[in-house]
Amino acid sequence: MIDPDRAGGPDLSLPNPARVYDYMLGGAHNFDADRAFAERLLEALPGARDAAVANRAFLGRAVRACLDRGCRQFLDLGSGIPTAEPLHEIVRRHDPAARVAYVDSEPVAVAMSREILDGVDGVTISAADLTDADAVLAAPDVADLFDPTVPTAVLAVSVLHFVRDDAVLTRLLDRYCDAFGPGGLLVLSHGSTDVDDERAAEEMRTIERFTQESAQPAAARDRATLRRLLHRVDLLEPGLVDVSRWRPEPGHEPGRVVGMYAAVGEIVH
Repeated sequence: MIDPDRAGGPDLSLPNPARVYDYMLGGAHNFDADRAFAERLLEALPGARDAAVANRAFLGRAVRACLDRGCRQFLDLGSGIPTAEPLHEIVRRHDPAARVAYVDSEPVAVAMSREILDGVDGVTISAADLTDADAVLAAPDVADLFDPTVPTAVLAVSVLHFVRDDAVLTRLLDRYCDAFGPGGLLVLSHGSTDVDDERAAEEMRTIERFTQESAQPAAARDRATLRRLLHRVDLLEPGLVDVSRWRPEPGHEPGRVVGMYAAVGEIVH
């Protein structure tokens, strides 16, 4: 369990999405406010943990797809805390030489990531805000880690709904696509109430309302908006679908719809 006295001075009275997510996945890198928020959400919405688990499972399948297409570098925006089947462990099982740059602006997430990643070669954590793309790309642990000739996957998994201005988000995605395409890949998952399952839509509306009490309020987006945001990528099959429906494991039935869209696409221009 984290010692709050070592957290570096952030305000721990408000729950933080990275730490709530960590708690939902069974991690120990969270505080009382995060656990209380998560338990209140689970009381109101018992299926909320399903969304976190489905999102993490999508991450694993998406990363394997990126590796299959030649990506050996991964930029994880708004990465949170790398516990409970983290990106670098997924990647390193397939290629021990692959490189991973985590980026987060939340002080506890960064401090705990540094502890977890201490001594892990080729995996870094940078304290930077994903909404300042130039700062992210110039961070030494990003710029010095990546080889510009190697295909890179940019991951924005369950994080872009915290960037609530569509115009700002469009510019951000364009900037990251400029930096890593063509040839790189973009991996995205995003909460939405515009799904073909009313239970999932209502659950996502509930989650969205709950986040208004957190340090980072979220805003769901509909399918049409997400497609516009993805104008710089050529989507891999099966396109823009619920995370549970994005290339489910062979021989396994897809999980239930959880109200979070997923997409993986090649940056084409």
